[in-house]
Amino acid sequence: MGKPKHLAQAFSNSDFSLSRLLGGMTPAEFLADYWQKKPLLVRQALPGFGDWLDRDSMSELACRDDAESRLVRVNRGRWLLDHGPFQGEELDELPQRGWSLLVSGVNHLLPEADRLLHSFNFIPYARLDDLMVSYAPPGGGVGPHFDSYDVFLIQGKGRRRWEISGQEDLELVEGAPLRILKHFTADESWILEPGDMLYLPPKFAHNGVALDDCMTWSVGFRAPTAQEMMSQFLIYLQDHLEVPGMYADPERRFSRHPGEIPTDLLRWVEGVIRTAAWGKAEIGDFLGRYLSEPKAHIFFDPPSRPLSPAKFTQAITQRGIHLDPRTQFLYRGQAFFMNGERIECAGVMAIALRELADKRELPGAKLLDQELISLCHHWYASGYISLT
Repeated sequence: MGKPKHLAQAFSNSDFSLSRLLGGMTPAEFLADYWQKKPLLVRQALPGFGDWLDRDSMSELACRDDAESRLVRVNRGRWLLDHGPFQGEELDELPQRGWSLLVSGVNHLLPEADRLLHSFNFIPYARLDDLMVSYAPPGGGVGPHFDSYDVFLIQGKGRRRWEISGQEDLELVEGAPLRILKHFTADESWILEPGDMLYLPPKFAHNGVALDDCMTWSVGFRAPTAQEMMSQFLIYLQDHLEVPGMYADPERRFSRHPGEIPTDLLRWVEGVIRTAAWGKAEIGDFLGRYLSEPKAHIFFDPPSRPLSPAKFTQAITQRGIHLDPRTQFLYRGQAFFMNGERIECAGVMAIALRELADKRELPGAKLLDQELISLCHHWYASGYISLT
């Protein structure tokens, strides 16, 4: 991967403290005064952020099969959208102005980006989605739009002018491949320099235009719709409910209207459906599995020559472990959900797994329980965790 050689060092030397990221506020103050309420501009939230990636690095990411990439252009007032993976040659031939290259899930591709994403851990990981990076030459952007989720926009290389609006008119341009607002009137405007950050609540209209070669890092949050939750829960019930019985009608009488649905069949089906019952336990199990399930395009890379259980035990007790950037590990009570798989445990093992889920790493001193080591070896062999 052609990232700048100083990238890892830049990340390791950077101050990702919440106090700096939030402009000196505590997380409690930010949540009370700004979260899902109003925008916040933080100058130098990440000093020295600068050119941590460049156009060549972005092009290489956009050409990868395991990356979600998009190219946004405008041609005579008409918005165009292409999906990757792209070929390097077609990206090299792009004009000098007026386009944007976006790569989603960069936190899955660069460990340093994963660390940046999880610095926003004052919000539960169940709500944290991904880190998207965009590159644009002068004049590039994706048009005036709004997001249905909270977003932190961090300026990397170059400068971008952001216009924002609290307008209620969210009508979209009909037939456009992007969610472009038909009418946009800016209330405020700022030019973001490298290291500046802008927080925007859901459905807050905004438009960003690159003033020079420009990179923006976007921390996005997950906001499932009620329809999505209901649909996915019904699929979950289909896989987990077992309803006994079969319809029978030994007392059936001759019908003069064979095309009519029989009343007794309707009542039987009604009774069957009403027997389907679920409660807090089923909903919690569904939510843990669903929220930790990797996206369809994500695949894990198990070690080609995994360590034996004995050598693995020796290695992790000395070095510790960390979650793979693609791994989602959540918990509720004594139930733990690793990439859609559920396990239950209590005691010392549960304490260690909660720390692993919260901090996304675990030192060797916490890895002494044999049952925990055996579980971690299974996850290691699946590519879910790595040695620190």
